[in-house]
Amino acid sequence: MLNQQPLDVERKVIAILRILSQSSEPLGARVISHHLKDYGIGLSERAVRYHLKLMDERGFTECVGREGRLVTQSGIEELENALVSDKVGFVASKIELLAYQTDFDIGKCQGKVPVNISFFPEKQFKRAIEAMKGVFQAGICVSDLVAMAHQGERLGEVIVPQGKIGLATVCSIIINGALLKAGVPMDSKFGGILQIKNHKPLRFVELIQYSGSSLDPSEIFITSKMTSVRQAAREGEGRILTNFREIPALCQSTVERVITGLKQAGMGGLIVMGEVSKPVCEVPVEVSKVGMILVGGLNPMAAAVESGVEMENRAMSAVMKYQDLIKFEEL
Repeated sequence: MLNQQPLDVERKVIAILRILSQSSEPLGARVISHHLKDYGIGLSERAVRYHLKLMDERGFTECVGREGRLVTQSGIEELENALVSDKVGFVASKIELLAYQTDFDIGKCQGKVPVNISFFPEKQFKRAIEAMKGVFQAGICVSDLVAMAHQGERLGEVIVPQGKIGLATVCSIIINGALLKAGVPMDSKFGGILQIKNHKPLRFVELIQYSGSSLDPSEIFITSKMTSVRQAAREGEGRILTNFREIPALCQSTVERVITGLKQAGMGGLIVMGEVSKPVCEVPVEVSKVGMILVGGLNPMAAAVESGVEMENRAMSAVMKYQDLIKFEEL
């Protein structure tokens, strides 16, 4: 068992399993060594090969010719169960990493933007599109820009699995990334469910703190069927996925300028920007900070699940070139 090994070794093995689990194709030691740097782990190709050999023996990975390794079902189970203390706060770290990888230039309308990726069974994709249509039309999304790919094709660095159709939607981290590029720090506090009444935000009914979670809040809410996004889009009353952020009050004018630029590029997702040090939709805000509520990028997917469509969501999973995105209505 992994827990019989030194903790440092265990963390390296778990990091390798995590990297393999995020890829649908075999990965070699060189690629794994490169990705380990994102986790603050410096391992040479030779050291990675040593760990992979031990992981093969334990049944966590399997060798696929000269192409590299794939994670096994036993490896996935070990990843889900091991080192929960290391996974706490993983979502917050993922937000920061994706914001850093976002280099979208508002003035030139080019560069990489963060996306969520969802996989649909091929036979259910048309049904999913119909379920999501009203949500995009109502603007309950970060952007109406999307990208579609069939099995074997790529969305960013993610390969669409066999028998699936992949759909990429712009993630609310686009605001984090654009503000970071403008020199504005943004504190990502919560993922939540916001109650909408008469087409206006009323209050949060659920909140999950990013720094205390090992799972993405939006994925949890969708899987638990806690939303009513279709109703919100149709009637102006319901529960939608949102994110709560804070910015320094001194940066508010810069934030407004950046968000205006993002809107002109067809992206954004700001629902509410509060006042200095004052609560927003009953959520308290730190002194000299301004609270912001951003719409969740997976709201269209929540609507599809509400209509009975099966899917697999990978929130905050990649960055894609802005030029590779198309309007949802063109699908």
